[in-house]
Amino acid sequence: MARIEMQKVAHSYLPKAQKEEEYALKRIELTWEDGGAYALLGPSGCGKTTMLNIISGLLKPSQGRVLFNGNDVTGMPPEKRNIAQVFQFPVLYDTMSVAENLAFPLRNRGEPADVIQRRVREVAEMLDLTAVLNKKAAGLSADAKQKISLGRGLVRNDVAAILFDEPLTVIDPHLKWHLRRKLKEIHERYKMTMIYVTHDQVEAMTFADKVVVMYEGEVVQIGTPEELYEQPQHKFVGYFIGSPGMNFLSCTVRGDVAHVNGASIALDRRAAEMARTAQGRLELGIRPMHLEVHNSAVAHGIPAAVRSVEDQGSWKIITLALNGQTIRARLPEARSAPQEKAWLRFPPEWTRLFADERLIG
Repeated sequence: MARIEMQKVAHSYLPKAQKEEEYALKRIELTWEDGGAYALLGPSGCGKTTMLNIISGLLKPSQGRVLFNGNDVTGMPPEKRNIAQVFQFPVLYDTMSVAENLAFPLRNRGEPADVIQRRVREVAEMLDLTAVLNKKAAGLSADAKQKISLGRGLVRNDVAAILFDEPLTVIDPHLKWHLRRKLKEIHERYKMTMIYVTHDQVEAMTFADKVVVMYEGEVVQIGTPEELYEQPQHKFVGYFIGSPGMNFLSCTVRGDVAHVNGASIALDRRAAEMARTAQGRLELGIRPMHLEVHNSAVAHGIPAAVRSVEDQGSWKIITLALNGQTIRARLPEARSAPQEKAWLRFPPEWTRLFADERLIG
């Protein structure tokens, strides 16, 4: 396994890029620790695959260096980096049996026959492929083929890291959980360095110990799923993580109070103090689950008009209009939802302030 460092890595697909917006990656400083399970999360076009291809050697960055265990591999081709890469669509030989597909990387390296047989058997057991070892890959289901593709990376003992590029996109939804759980078990058992690229927050949160969130070519936050949910450092993290995402309301701050189109919302004192010197447009953020919704007037409650109530089974999502701005709240299924008017309270401990999309404090 390897500790992978990206030092001031930037990349543009244009030959002579001048402006920041011409770069797919913008001066990334990032370390993937040896044996870590990471998810690289973000929307399409944010630079995830570009970063993965730079790590694997399929792409040389326009600027910066890539280090494996302290050694500069920036100019090194993929075959010299000992990286296993699992793509969105399985890469395998349909005319070969499952066993032959798994053995192929080892035969390519001239491993002894007994070593090949032992490793193929171990990996097949690990991935629940033992029953189909002698079957041709062509006749298998999509999830079985993706397991074979994964197994071709796991079968080698010299792999520095395994990179997954949206590996479950073509898998049926009811099988995705099983494969994610299998990957998690493999990581816990072998402590391989794994980097899993996805645009799906559920996949990222259930697979990774740490999630790297990307937006417009930048890494905007690295953290555990809990840290990303409770303390989003960037507005994008707030609304991308969670369903529904964090509410954002334009505001001004005077004293320890945020003013939203005439409504007054009490703030945490430290955040309010920092807001006074913050530069840029201020916004208040709160998760739908932390927004208090009352059916009748309460102290410090702010009246809001109910626009819709959506029953999602285990909870209800209420959409409200608060002085011209839309806001959503999440209530337990057992709670009765207000029908026309509600009173909202913003607990200061769960209310966040952002300046130019960055968390204050």
